[in-house]
Amino acid sequence: MRRADRAGAMKKKTLSSFYPHFYSLKWLHIKFNPAWLQPLAPWATDKPAKPLTAESASVLYTHPSSLLRLSNLLDKMQLLNPALVLALASVVNGFPAADSNNLKRPPQLDASIIAALKAMGKTPNDFRLPGSLPNPHAPAGSDQLEGIDHIVMLMMENHSYDNIWGTLDRKDAEGFPLDHRTGKPSATNKFANGTILHAYEMPMTCIRTPGTEAPTQNWVSSHLQYDNGSMDGFVTGNGVKPISMGYFTPEQLPFTHSIGRTFPIGDRFFCSVLGQTWPNRMYLIGATSLGIVNTGQNLTGLPVVDTIFDRLDQYKVSWKNYVAGWGKPNAEPTLRLFPGDSTISQKNGLPLEEFFTDAAAGTLPSFTFIDLNGTTQSQENPQNVVVGEAAMSDIVQALGASPLWSKTLLVINYDEHGGYYDHVLPPVALEPDSIPPNPPVGAFQYEGYKRYGFRVPAVVISPWAKKNHVSHMVYDHTSILALIEKKWNLPALTYRDANANDMTDFIDLNALKSRRMNFPSMKALKLSPPGNTTKAMACSSTTDLIITPADAYEYPKTGPSPPWWWPFPWPLL
Repeated sequence: MRRADRAGAMKKKTLSSFYPHFYSLKWLHIKFNPAWLQPLAPWATDKPAKPLTAESASVLYTHPSSLLRLSNLLDKMQLLNPALVLALASVVNGFPAADSNNLKRPPQLDASIIAALKAMGKTPNDFRLPGSLPNPHAPAGSDQLEGIDHIVMLMMENHSYDNIWGTLDRKDAEGFPLDHRTGKPSATNKFANGTILHAYEMPMTCIRTPGTEAPTQNWVSSHLQYDNGSMDGFVTGNGVKPISMGYFTPEQLPFTHSIGRTFPIGDRFFCSVLGQTWPNRMYLIGATSLGIVNTGQNLTGLPVVDTIFDRLDQYKVSWKNYVAGWGKPNAEPTLRLFPGDSTISQKNGLPLEEFFTDAAAGTLPSFTFIDLNGTTQSQENPQNVVVGEAAMSDIVQALGASPLWSKTLLVINYDEHGGYYDHVLPPVALEPDSIPPNPPVGAFQYEGYKRYGFRVPAVVISPWAKKNHVSHMVYDHTSILALIEKKWNLPALTYRDANANDMTDFIDLNALKSRRMNFPSMKALKLSPPGNTTKAMACSSTTDLIITPADAYEYPKTGPSPPWWWPFPWPLL
């Protein structure tokens, strides 16, 4: 076929060709009335039978109409085909248009997108659009990881990788840089007066601090800690915060270190946003925070968008949300952060206690999402972290004893760094959509959503997990979505999850294929018990505060400075 003919043929392809998993849209010619789109789409004409082509869709994408308006429009059009709804949403919601002359060639991507792909080990040829399938050659909703029938997600709160696993005994994992003389972490941050604070072992497991020294991780604080890549603002970011350089040891969190030594972990797993719990948990289930940057922001008026739970419902994949205190005023299901999801949450929400009942009975759904008690179990400041570790251990042991163990994969990670130091620079990231950050009045937007937050611990626990493995690939919370989407071949929600690394590097695919489990018995692993000993729990009944050890401070030397030309250490004695 001549090049001109081939190009002409490509131009005629419909969106069902552009998105290979979208089936025939011929019915659109009958139900579609272009007048409905006249205010929105320059390509709408008086010809009812005009097909929606990739070329015309790319024109529609350039129109500044909101996704919410599109949603109302689709209701009016009575377009009941979810595939077309996804297609229209993806092209309108701020994503690059396809090249209709050559659909195998990626869209024209700007430098920031190419840089973000490179950070993940990808090229422009790997670029995917929202609404696209992980496997475009298989039906949506089809099983692509046979042998793993149950995925369980547990997200803890507010600790960086270095704060939890900086001293993890794994030579292949990047924890704290160590001082070769002392064997202790060499990480430091400097106060405004020049005093240096060295990383130090937490004096106790209760995170109580004097006055205003509690760690902070809001939008402004996190960016001050990042400090344009200097990573030197932890002790001074938004106040004096010496606790930010503290870390927990294997003796304090024995179970957490035990699973970190046994199962595959990621030492390049970043939270999704340089910010707090709310935006990061929104990324975990929706691959966007809809402009939210801080916990407690007003959610009223946000557009109604799909979360991973909507996708699971659309393709008949069972799921449950087990929530501590479900039905009580203090219950905190993550789903509450997305407008329009209250009904879906009510339908699938259950008390946390029922998770243990269902695990023992072998009746867990295909996807399980667990919300612990945010006041006592999540490990957030000012809790005693060993209480949260005990809750984590209970969940792991319940799955290990379940008749479903041989078909289960558990992901545990933390929502954000909690204000604690981490030495690894967060890389650039893909913006999820066209919605910019909505910071507090007077605060900067900084780089928007084009950078990940700080590193957080992440581990995959499964009989099919790799042995002796540390994944060095770049991940964020949407990588968990990418794993779920990979498993059931679900359409991506936004730019971010469409292009995220999907965590299959944690899974021994050869073992899965041969059905030879790497970890057939949880009991045989003899994991360390949690650190909720009588001694560790004692601080919970006191008002003791974490006081930074005196030897963690290094004060500036006083006296005259050497002349500019002096080549030797000063002073000589």
